[in-house]
Amino acid sequence: MRLALGTAQFGSSYGVANTSGQVPLTQVQTLLDLARKHGVDTLDTAIGYGQSEAVLGQGGTSGFRLITKLPALPEDIEAVEPWVSQQVKASMDRMRAPKIHGLLLHRPTQLLQPKGAALAQALRSLQEKGWVERVGISIYAPEELEPVLQVFTPDLVQAPLNLVDRRLVESGWLARLQAMGVAVHARSIFLQGLLLMPREARPPQFAAWQPLWQQWQEWLDAHSEHSPQSACLAYALSHPAIERVVVGVDNPQQFEQLVQTLQCEPIGWPDLACDDLRLINPSHWQSL
Repeated sequence: MRLALGTAQFGSSYGVANTSGQVPLTQVQTLLDLARKHGVDTLDTAIGYGQSEAVLGQGGTSGFRLITKLPALPEDIEAVEPWVSQQVKASMDRMRAPKIHGLLLHRPTQLLQPKGAALAQALRSLQEKGWVERVGISIYAPEELEPVLQVFTPDLVQAPLNLVDRRLVESGWLARLQAMGVAVHARSIFLQGLLLMPREARPPQFAAWQPLWQQWQEWLDAHSEHSPQSACLAYALSHPAIERVVVGVDNPQQFEQLVQTLQCEPIGWPDLACDDLRLINPSHWQSL
């Protein structure tokens, strides 16, 4: 199973389409059981995802590959390796896990700064200790890769990819990473739920892209056998170079529906590709 279960919703009210808030612990446990049942073996979280790691620890992480992310290195930290080790040990304790499958940097550009070499060494040191199997980076745009790869070769890269944001593919970076032997995980395949929302529920600040939403709706109307979820998921999974596709859900029913959509294989997708960062980068949404 190439799905990874995203857990941001386990620690906070995450996503523009989230109307139900943080997922309760009882539902987290049900979701973890469902993930095991359907062969999903990877959980994606981060130290910065509120209480997500602690909730996972309570829910039970046995049998899962755990991927978490380091927050930005504080500017006043002089001893980098002890700080990184402390962060990761605390993360393992919260998740009640003997090791972490993947450790990613949330701010990979820090590898280019004066303490970058020490940060890279700290990551590799954790591998040598056996605390972490793979180290890597989480990026917002393919442009981040070129300078970082000059100083650090990741084992794993996590990047956004969806029907609207196709930069990872169209820039050629997905193929380049595959050729380098770097694993790639795709996230934001629903654009934080924006691609799943009915037209009447879409927040008004996204009205500037009405032609795109109209094209998307027309495609869905013409392909009624496919749901928005199935089309988005099938697009991400259509790229063999993607090792895992990270999906977040708010409840067990959503997860079951998502698994069912794996049966659907659209013949083709609408050309929704957009390079407007105000839309494809959620960090810009608050200023819309």
